[in-house]
Amino acid sequence: MAQPLSIAVVDYEGGNLASAARAALRAAELSGRNASVIITNEPAAVRQADRIILPGQGAFADCARGLEAIPGLKDAILQAVAKSTPFLGICVGMQLMAERGLEHGVTEGFGWIAGEIAPMDAPGLRLPQMGWNELELLQPHPLTQGLGPAPHGYFVHSYALRNTTEDTLLASADYGGRVPAMVCRGNVAGTQFHVEKSQTVGLKILANFLAWQPEATL
Repeated sequence: MAQPLSIAVVDYEGGNLASAARAALRAAELSGRNASVIITNEPAAVRQADRIILPGQGAFADCARGLEAIPGLKDAILQAVAKSTPFLGICVGMQLMAERGLEHGVTEGFGWIAGEIAPMDAPGLRLPQMGWNELELLQPHPLTQGLGPAPHGYFVHSYALRNTTEDTLLASADYGGRVPAMVCRGNVAGTQFHVEKSQTVGLKILANFLAWQPEATL
């Protein structure tokens, strides 16, 4: 029997860990894939995983500091990504993929995706954006296959990616203007919405992520 696909959900006190892990395991079950999921802050476990998921909620700066505070953890993610391990960031986990965040000062991100995380401009609309919003799929990609017509994701955020490049955008949403909802470059991808709360659409994206064989590495 083939070894199960190992999925590391990174624990840096960024929130949503258990629900992200449960959703990843459920996505594996629904797609008939043998997988093991661990919640870990051990650098060695992250380096050895077949897939890395970085959840996150709250402020960009707090999450970045939380990641830096665990010796070797950020380096382990960078090393795994450099050797082609597929990576998925969720909510603030996606935001950390950008060059910088502007919440509570300027904070450096991973720099994988061009742009910065800035306050949303949504005149007349409540912030944070909280609830379901339709996703506009912008280009074909293995991660968005099979989502069906008018897929929706569940969002909770008041900061969003801006000044990015069009080629990295897989999906957007409309909330007082276009909001980057899903990004990808090489073997790293991220969703501004919470896949673990997005029901059938979220589980399908996670199943696609588990099957994903990126054609390029950062």
